[in-house]
Amino acid sequence: MAGKKKIDRQKADAYLKKLEVARTANAVNPFENGEEQAARIARAKADVVYFVKAYLPHYATVESAPFHIEWAKMVIESRTFKGFAEWGRGLAKSVWSDVILPMWLMINGEAHYLVLISDSRDRAEDLLEDLRAELEGNALFIYDFGEQKQEGRWESGDFTTRSGFTAKAFGVRQKVRGLRTKSQRPDICICDDLETPDTLKNYKRMDAQARWIERDLIPTMIGKQRRFLYANNRFARVMTQTILQERHPNWAVHHVRAYNKVTYEPAWKAMYDADFYRSQESSDGIGLEAALAEYNHECRLKGKIFSEDQIQWCEPPGLTDFKMIVTHWDIAYTDNDTSDYNAIKAWGILDRKFYLIDCYVKQSKMLQAVNWLCDFKKTLPKGANSIFQYESQFWNGEVQRSIDDAENAHGVSLNLMKVDNPKTDKLGRMIKMQPYYQNSRIFYSQKLKSHNDTQVAIMQLCAVEEGSTEHDDSPDADQQALSALDGYDTPTRRPADGKSWKSGRMKQTYKW
Repeated sequence: MAGKKKIDRQKADAYLKKLEVARTANAVNPFENGEEQAARIARAKADVVYFVKAYLPHYATVESAPFHIEWAKMVIESRTFKGFAEWGRGLAKSVWSDVILPMWLMINGEAHYLVLISDSRDRAEDLLEDLRAELEGNALFIYDFGEQKQEGRWESGDFTTRSGFTAKAFGVRQKVRGLRTKSQRPDICICDDLETPDTLKNYKRMDAQARWIERDLIPTMIGKQRRFLYANNRFARVMTQTILQERHPNWAVHHVRAYNKVTYEPAWKAMYDADFYRSQESSDGIGLEAALAEYNHECRLKGKIFSEDQIQWCEPPGLTDFKMIVTHWDIAYTDNDTSDYNAIKAWGILDRKFYLIDCYVKQSKMLQAVNWLCDFKKTLPKGANSIFQYESQFWNGEVQRSIDDAENAHGVSLNLMKVDNPKTDKLGRMIKMQPYYQNSRIFYSQKLKSHNDTQVAIMQLCAVEEGSTEHDDSPDADQQALSALDGYDTPTRRPADGKSWKSGRMKQTYKW
């Protein structure tokens, strides 16, 4: 109890400080006439940059960047806007999305009920306190748009202004169904900073957050105005936002890198200079890899054995051009947060090069994986040479039932083959793929570059090392597919002595 009182007192003190800043940010001109006031209001409604300078000068310590203005226009021009402020760290995405835009939309009659979401209720309340302080204490805003604070309805994380504007804070996946104040339902939902170290390690939790946004949060908005904003930099390979972006390609992604990594030219020139980002990349700052991830959304993975730098992206050959396509399924039975992944990797071989064509890497039930196999089988044109296989040790009646159900539903026959695989030295087998990467024989399809399953696969590949406790289902499936394809590698030359040599394993079925 004492701990809670201390936290409440700290939160109250923090709010009072924000309130003091809002109260002292600007002042009312007592000699101003009504025409001047009306002109200011009209201009503020039309020009977001002027709005910030006039009412929020404590935020406008430097000129707004072009991308700030672009984001604001994108949001206000569509009443059903859905999009991501995917800006590098330090570019004011929370200020613009959580404070400036709600206030600007509010005075334009474009926002009446705001729902702000973060990784926890406490964090969402902290973010919403900035807006509450402005509405309560900003003298010029109150002078132009009326007293906002409504006694009895002015709590942290849940308040309603005298004019009827409502704002509520929620932690992600809290109950939001059926939200309304009298007849008013939410008309703007904002997600800010949903990821935690725990969710970033768990694709299933991020997927659950994405589904909650799709099925619970966004459907709370049912009127003509239904704006959804998501503010976060992309500092990790797979995040809730990347899952949503893959599922909803028509949602806007306002992607802004903080600086040009070659010239160091900043995106927000009024705020930063090139030396700032150079210093961040240095050993005295946060280092090159961290700087590129936090500021430029470049998350490069380097393991002790495999590195993302070894991956070559390309436009793959046509499916009928491959000498053989092997699709290997590494089976997992359950779909809980700690279960193995159903990993399906489709690889093709041509001219001694291996191409990753497509993949499925998810903590899912078997039936979903087999459905994917059936869908992939249907994409293969007539004349494409292909084999579908799985590891024999995983076979049981439940697997067969899943396959039968999927084949009947899709009207296809997978002709899955059982393959035997050594049950020992899995690490050693996966390490054998390293020469293929090192010798530039591995290529990934360009279309998979922003594919979440592929990103999970790359993370698992780069985590392969002695003593690793990370999932390795995807690289295990890679190894088994590549091992099968290696048998379709052809000799490159015939020496004078009549023997044929190549860098890979000799093809046993070759006849002289």
